[in-house]
Amino acid sequence: MPKRKRTATTTTAAAATTSNAPSLLPQKKHYRQRAHANPFSDHSLVYPSSPDSIDWSSHYPAFVNQRPSFADIGCGFGGLLITLAPQFPDTLIIGLEIRVQVTQYVHDRITALRATTDNYQNVSVIRANAMKFLPNFFQKASLTALFFLFPDPHFKIRKHKARIISPTLLAEYAYVLAPGGIVYTITDVEDLAQWMRTHLDAHPLFQFVEEDELRKEGKGPILDAVYGSTEEGKKVERNAGEKWLACFRRIEVKRINVI
Repeated sequence: MPKRKRTATTTTAAAATTSNAPSLLPQKKHYRQRAHANPFSDHSLVYPSSPDSIDWSSHYPAFVNQRPSFADIGCGFGGLLITLAPQFPDTLIIGLEIRVQVTQYVHDRITALRATTDNYQNVSVIRANAMKFLPNFFQKASLTALFFLFPDPHFKIRKHKARIISPTLLAEYAYVLAPGGIVYTITDVEDLAQWMRTHLDAHPLFQFVEEDELRKEGKGPILDAVYGSTEEGKKVERNAGEKWLACFRRIEVKRINVI
């Protein structure tokens, strides 16, 4: 049987279909933004008065009366969000990002993915400064995972107060994280890795947990995403850099009643 010739119409139609398939996805070149933002600036952000005032159904229309369980602090371009969403379809995942254009990119990316697939109904993003009013977004002990992936190292000593891990902020993270919940941190800056490890070790409500132990608990897919799903993580791999992972479990300390 002779081979069928592809007509120009067929070829054109196929090309059009191929070109239209990814056209809904946003392109980063249209969302240019500085790599970092000053967390102490006002940024004209509006914060909820309390977690109860948030209408989460506007973020997750497919879910009723359900709140986020995973929160990616400083989610960047949403690599972790997009990777975890189909793996945990019944878990609501929220990203917090301070930069305007980057937040808009993640929002548009999620919107496009929802329009072309049945997945990603469980993921969303909010423009927010996680160093301010985090408990206004999340109820006490409502989260089971907090992610701090490749945060701004703030190299200068006078800028260390702007680091996302600090004694004051750890108190807020312990408040919103449920006992047994995990804080995932990773960086390619050794000094920052030591800083985060030291402060988390010093906090009475967090306990270091080995990577192997978490993998035995079934958290391997999460750890794999932590290592390699973000723009920063992929860049480190391309440059053959080193990554420092440190995970901590939120523990519950019994209170002693003094009579």
